[in-house]
Amino acid sequence: MAAAPDCASVAAADRWVGHIDKALMALRQRVPSAFPDEIYTAPRSWAEKAYPKLIHYNKLPKGGHFAAWEQPQFYSEEVRTGLRPLRKST
Repeated sequence: MAAAPDCASVAAADRWVGHIDKALMALRQRVPSAFPDEIYTAPRSWAEKAYPKLIHYNKLPKGGHFAAWEQPQFYSEEVRTGLRPLRKST
């Protein structure tokens, strides 16, 4: 039988997940992609008004609400392209 995790480990993991959630939410607000079969695809002009710190916007040829599952290649390329400007120079 496996031992239960101690409270400190659980608390540390919760904090880490919380930081990741905040970072992903911040990125989502700056890197939208428009998939044509989405329930509603906002035009770029609306995205720029909604997200003043917009760093990437692209209309893709295929995909919908479940783009990561439907078009994994397009989705992964969009994630990489959108996050590229955020990389720190080394």
